[in-house]
Amino acid sequence: MAQSTAAPAPVAPSAATPLPLRAIAPWAVFFGVLMLVLLYFVGAEQGATALLSGEGVHEWVHDGRHLLGFPCH
Repeated sequence: MAQSTAAPAPVAPSAATPLPLRAIAPWAVFFGVLMLVLLYFVGAEQGATALLSGEGVHEWVHDGRHLLGFPCH
């Protein structure tokens, strides 16, 4: 059996197609709202604007609160 010695033809790189803003916008809004909710629970919950009663949320986010520089006690 004879082997071919011809090199494969080079493949031209395809240009990246940009994503339309319409496809990105819902995900950007979703993650933005998610980050704001997370920031609220880490930074403000169990303070003057507490939405939930008790110390449960405070205990869950206590270390993250200190890591991000939010005072809690």
